[in-house]
Amino acid sequence: MPEERVVEREDLSVTHSSGSPDWWIYRGVGQVVDPDVRDRHWPMPPPSRRFAGAPDLPVPEFDLTDSARHLGRAPFAGFNRPEVLNRVNAAIALARPLLVTGRAGVGKTALAYSIARELGLGRVLRWPTTPRSTVQSALYEFDSAGWIHAAEPRDRRSVGDFVRLGPLGTAFLPHRTPRVLVVEGIDLADFALPFDLLPVLADGGFEIPELARVREDPEITVRTADPGGTARIGGGVVNCHAFPLVIATSEGERDLPPAFRRRVVHLELPEPTVDELRLVVDAHFPEEQGAFVDSLVDLFVQFRAEHAVADVGRLLDAVHVFRSSDQIAADPARRDEVLRVLWHDTVERT
Repeated sequence: MPEERVVEREDLSVTHSSGSPDWWIYRGVGQVVDPDVRDRHWPMPPPSRRFAGAPDLPVPEFDLTDSARHLGRAPFAGFNRPEVLNRVNAAIALARPLLVTGRAGVGKTALAYSIARELGLGRVLRWPTTPRSTVQSALYEFDSAGWIHAAEPRDRRSVGDFVRLGPLGTAFLPHRTPRVLVVEGIDLADFALPFDLLPVLADGGFEIPELARVREDPEITVRTADPGGTARIGGGVVNCHAFPLVIATSEGERDLPPAFRRRVVHLELPEPTVDELRLVVDAHFPEEQGAFVDSLVDLFVQFRAEHAVADVGRLLDAVHVFRSSDQIAADPARRDEVLRVLWHDTVERT
């Protein structure tokens, strides 16, 4: 994967468009901000949202391979609508979670990767929720059976070998800049899950009783959700420094509790415009240009309007298949047959 190009942006107010708000730290322009510039412009959170976890841990490097699956290989500037930027930057300034709703495939998870890449916030943590997901398991897991059957004589300081922080717990480790955590499909989780999240979101941390009971060692090393990652936990308590940027996504399968919604910034992510769809294709297939892309985008917009399907991944699938065959692109009958397989058949099965 190519290395990211870092762009020095001392005057953040002029990089997006003339007259854009100077309080925006995230611009959605697809360029990586110089870390020193970012730190000088990073907003101070309200007093009630300041936390004192320490010492700060190094931030794992941004995963370019993982990012390319969501944003493409080239810089992507498809999230620069004012209504999107206002709400993203409000969540950052207030140190509050961002609830991103919208139809499947409009780019809810991709937005999280865009923020992490542009602001240099390191590897994105992901928590895909299901009806069986619990906040407890997303915070940490304790292998009690392994601990019980550990070799004797038991060294209690080795209890950390049986503790692994989940994506939620890892996000709340102390860092100088926020970690980005995507809670995917929170509307698919059990109704109680948003309520169970509230104490962690309010306190900026949590306790691990299995570690707190160990008095012989004030700090115990545990594994984290980052590949090969470890962290030392003091007193069995995890406290954040910079509150993580928690991005919860929802397709509106059910309403979320008012108590949860009051504590988040809500963004309804709109469907990409024609120009934004071209940007998406350009980011994933930078070598493809011109009428070939324009024709597929136009066909996708027509398909989207007729079938109420917004999944941009279907458009990217078509580009990938069409670019491999001159016959498909040149023959309308073959083109329509391929699109029926890629687009229409999937609609009929849902």
